[in-house]
Amino acid sequence: MEAITTQIYNHDTDIDVTHKINTIELDNWINHLKYIKNELANLIGLCGDDLSNKLDTENVLLKFQKKEDENDNLLNALHKYMSSRRNIVECEDTECDMIFITEHESYRRSYLYHLDKYRRLKDEFFSKVQGKFTLLNMKP
Repeated sequence: MEAITTQIYNHDTDIDVTHKINTIELDNWINHLKYIKNELANLIGLCGDDLSNKLDTENVLLKFQKKEDENDNLLNALHKYMSSRRNIVECEDTECDMIFITEHESYRRSYLYHLDKYRRLKDEFFSKVQGKFTLLNMKP
């Protein structure tokens, strides 16, 4: 995971600071969605045959697979959005800056909505499987 090193300077305008903070935030969203992508792969793997035999996880498995697609779509959209933000330096007026800021707010809402739905799905899964696993006796 590579962190963006965006410097905020004393001479930056409020708009410059906003754009820099938004860029850092966007990078964090992308890194988080990459983590969720890996986590979903693990959760889908858990819903395999062994667990399906013990629980009715087929419905949850389908939801995880759908969430995986949604996560990939949002991740792709955020990558495209990150690329488009390179044009911010060409803004010459407040109206242009506000277009980028408004777009960022829209992506923020999409990201937070996705995150909320994903967390609810994980909670649903863990509430179904809680207490259903038996630990293997490990011999030293």
